[in-house]
Amino acid sequence: MSNLVLELRQGDMMIVNGASIRFRSKARIELAAKARFLFGKQIMPPDTADSPARRIYFALQTAYIGTDDERVGGLANARSLIAEFQAATTSALARDILDRALAAAEKDDCYLALKLVRRVIRHEDAILNRIVH
Repeated sequence: MSNLVLELRQGDMMIVNGASIRFRSKARIELAAKARFLFGKQIMPPDTADSPARRIYFALQTAYIGTDDERVGGLANARSLIAEFQAATTSALARDILDRALAAAEKDDCYLALKLVRRVIRHEDAILNRIVH
């Protein structure tokens, strides 16, 4: 595995293997081992999971970076939320993306699943005319 180098700004937040890290100064870090991590805008605080697609993202985020117990519950919650979303949407594209996201999560590739769900969030925002800053 090649090492991953990340440059983070002062105040940036990162979660690595379930541990929250806030950077007090600009930092350049190198991950030399496989780790479950999210940083910056990839991290969704619980209070912003306020729409169906965002709740799916938060559940998958928990399945990715939570504790062992939280990860199991997060994946189960994501399965349920995805099924509800797919039953309610008229978008075949959103259903397909969510199928792919759930398949990735089931294979323990939650990072890819989160990336896919971000597309559904953008779609949902456009449909709901939601302005995101």
